[in-house]
Amino acid sequence: MDLATLIGLVGSFAFIIMAMVLAGGLAIFMDTTSVLIVVGGSIFVVLMKFTVGQFFGAGKIAGKAFIFKTDEPVDLIVTIVEMADAARKGGFLALEEKEISNSFMQKGIDLLVDGHDAEVVKATLQKDIALTNERHERGVGVFTAFGDVAPAMGMIGTLVGLVGMLSNMDDPKSIGPAMAVALLTTLYGSVISNMVAFPIAHKLELRKEQEKLNRRLILDGILAIQDGQNPRVIDSYLRNYLNEKKRVVDTGEE
Repeated sequence: MDLATLIGLVGSFAFIIMAMVLAGGLAIFMDTTSVLIVVGGSIFVVLMKFTVGQFFGAGKIAGKAFIFKTDEPVDLIVTIVEMADAARKGGFLALEEKEISNSFMQKGIDLLVDGHDAEVVKATLQKDIALTNERHERGVGVFTAFGDVAPAMGMIGTLVGLVGMLSNMDDPKSIGPAMAVALLTTLYGSVISNMVAFPIAHKLELRKEQEKLNRRLILDGILAIQDGQNPRVIDSYLRNYLNEKKRVVDTGEE
């Protein structure tokens, strides 16, 4: 569970709800018409921008903003160095029995064990990285679209409310509900955009970059193993993927 995402989401809504309660109670901020315009309108407008599969697939991808398990780069380096040492001593077939939890790394090792040349290994793994990146970008795109569309639907709701208000100026009782629609749609659009859609999109972008970095590290490690490089050299080379502080701490440098 990503505590930053959970705490940020719950905390932001908690403060907004607290402010609503202090401003007069939650009831005055509830309006069915505004919900229909902003939420319903946003869903269908965003659906127009993507295929049905991409749209509903984004919901599954959104889960990565809250629950995301990724390997630490340091752990990946340790595993790769161990495999490089095993390959130098017993050849690539010695890697066949290794238990590898990372599916991308397992795929690369399988290619080595099967005897494919470096170009095939590199092209296959690079294609995997590119396609995975594209899938993540589509998920980011759906939530970015929600962030863009929700305020626009809020503005449309505001215009609807103003038209209703201005067309019934002779009836004082109708002015209040029409004004509520005008203001609440803007509020709902801003909340969806800035407190849900954009934060999730940005977190998914971060996840995408984390996974991409790990896969590039694994790719370089697999190619180095295939090239028969010394495990120490591989370790030193792959630590370039770590930030400078971690490199110093993990290598024991002064």
